[in-house]
Amino acid sequence: MSNLYPGIIRKYRQYLPVAEASIVTLHEGNTPLFESVRLAKHYKLPIKLYFKLEGLNPTGSFKDRGMTYAVSKAHEARSQAVICASTGNTSAAAAAYAARMGMKAIVVVPQGKIALGKLSQAQIHGAQVFQVKGNFDQALEVVKELAENPKVTLVNSINPHRLMGQESAAFEIVESLGDAPDFHFIPVGNAGNITAYWRGFNRLHQEGKCKSLPKMCGFQAAGAAPIVLGHPVKNPDTVASAIRIGNPANWQSALDVARDSDGFIAAVDDEEILSAYRAVAQLDGYFCEPASAASIAGVLKMAKQGFFQKGQIVTCTLTGHGLKDPDIAIQQSPPPVVIEPKGAALLEHLKL
Repeated sequence: MSNLYPGIIRKYRQYLPVAEASIVTLHEGNTPLFESVRLAKHYKLPIKLYFKLEGLNPTGSFKDRGMTYAVSKAHEARSQAVICASTGNTSAAAAAYAARMGMKAIVVVPQGKIALGKLSQAQIHGAQVFQVKGNFDQALEVVKELAENPKVTLVNSINPHRLMGQESAAFEIVESLGDAPDFHFIPVGNAGNITAYWRGFNRLHQEGKCKSLPKMCGFQAAGAAPIVLGHPVKNPDTVASAIRIGNPANWQSALDVARDSDGFIAAVDDEEILSAYRAVAQLDGYFCEPASAASIAGVLKMAKQGFFQKGQIVTCTLTGHGLKDPDIAIQQSPPPVVIEPKGAALLEHLKL
């Protein structure tokens, strides 16, 4: 009998029914819940803070959780291809899982608005990649039209199977902590993930597997904050490319989650995002992509306002790995110092 971790479909089979022959997995899930030590101490946070490291999924983001199930169900339905619009992470996951299953992947991205780390993934996995002269919201409208063809399955987060797979992250948090946290902080772009987490926590609560439910706190980037503003943003603009979305597909469900959980959806600006992005890398040693840091920026913002009580447990989803967008990391760091090839030259620059 194999001791390999089976991936989320087989682990949570009671929640993710699909024919065994159609299961496609890259052994996604089972990501660490990582306690913040130095960051929490540096900012004098009164809470116990944990990061769910979703960048350690196979293609480097949380999208793998939804994609394993969406592509499996597409195969079960005898689709020949999967299609998605993407700011990057969805395209990487769709392309990888389609390749693993031997299906075609069609990816539509906004021209010039996708990090090269993510574009390279879709391309190397063999997806057909198209760039739309517009933004993500326009790309999504294009793929919706093509998805009317029964041979093609749309695998954006409007596909219910995507969200069902993404619920598994909430299951893992409860398993790690032994209960739900007091708060869960999460970046909000297309708003599927905040919806999925809430459903996951609720499912376990109804089954008696956790005593409480967390308050769900979602954060948009200020330049792409349609839910916070109350209207679509025609030209969303933020350094956090993964959440650069002006008209989220799951807008209403995100509002429902905030209301039902006694939480909220707020905004953090690019300066706050980049400060949190640097802090988690330099203090706790984890490299996340800028959009992921929106959740940490949200914690720091709320802590400044005296929002938390001592000892409360807060979990943050860090949605993707920093290598998805290395250009931002280089821009946010001092350049390397050029020296002569001598130890004395190096010593001159060090304060040891």
